[in-house]
Amino acid sequence: MLVKLMVSRNFENGIISRFLFHYQKSRFASASVLEKTKIVETVIDMLDSLDIRSISYKGLFVILSIAINTKVGPLCMEKLESMIGSQLDRANLDDLLFPSSVRRSYLYDVNLVLRFLKAFLGKGVCCVPLSRLKKVASLMDLYLAEVAPDPHLKPSKFLALMAALPDSARESCDGIYHAVDLYLEVHSSLSEEQKTKICLGINYENLSSEAFNHLAKNPKFPSKSAIQALVSQHRKLKGLLQNTNENEEEAALFTDTPMNSPHEKRTKEEGSKQIVLYAKRLMIADENEKMKTHLQGMQWRVVELETICRKMQMQMAKMMKSRMSGHNSNSAKSVPRLCS
Repeated sequence: MLVKLMVSRNFENGIISRFLFHYQKSRFASASVLEKTKIVETVIDMLDSLDIRSISYKGLFVILSIAINTKVGPLCMEKLESMIGSQLDRANLDDLLFPSSVRRSYLYDVNLVLRFLKAFLGKGVCCVPLSRLKKVASLMDLYLAEVAPDPHLKPSKFLALMAALPDSARESCDGIYHAVDLYLEVHSSLSEEQKTKICLGINYENLSSEAFNHLAKNPKFPSKSAIQALVSQHRKLKGLLQNTNENEEEAALFTDTPMNSPHEKRTKEEGSKQIVLYAKRLMIADENEKMKTHLQGMQWRVVELETICRKMQMQMAKMMKSRMSGHNSNSAKSVPRLCS
């Protein structure tokens, strides 16, 4: 074939890939269904032999859409998914929103994205640069928020998407938290055990103080998860305090300048202010919960007292009625109102 000749003569891979995309378009016009399948499989095989960085990434998604519709063989589909997945940090959200097959009840093809992630990680997380991991993590946070409202998405699939990347890929888990919040809102019929399993995908130590405060008063989350979040945040605060103390000790050991120099004093004060502010934010949720519990207790006490008052009124009415039974109705005194 012409393409093989071009490869053997070291033609630029970008030129060859553009030729293959043009070849597919031009041949499709008059091809039968079976011929279309053969053409797509040929194009995929040829693209797989080129340098992936020289191939149009958008073009690969176009070929993928055609391959799904023409039902190419599993081997060719695996090659194409591997090419796309290996460069997943180049994708955007719209690229991933493939509708699921007719046999599936959920809206988007989550299994396809999971296969992309598997191809992206390839030989292991340690082989992928952190910058690329972070890009894909941001993309997956957007994807999770997009698929979370799907009422047919199973908890196991949602959890698999959350757990596909390591914690090191995310500086913050706020995106995952908001996606879980959406999922639990739509899937309110889940058992406490299922909700708890889903919440295991959240690294509570990587939550911002705003997300943590929201979680603390979020009725959609199981109580166990709220407790775990509180423990994790307290552990985080303890670590901040410990690191501050260690830094002060190291400075005292390895410098001849006094610890109370203006620069060090100012740095120490700034660090202490940050820790105090963070601690105050963490305590807001606790104080709100304590106040809420206290008010609920007062409300129950008022209801209890009102019930007692009604019973006393009824008893007094019976006593007065029995005492005044022999007297004229004009001489009867009114029963005093003990409670208004």
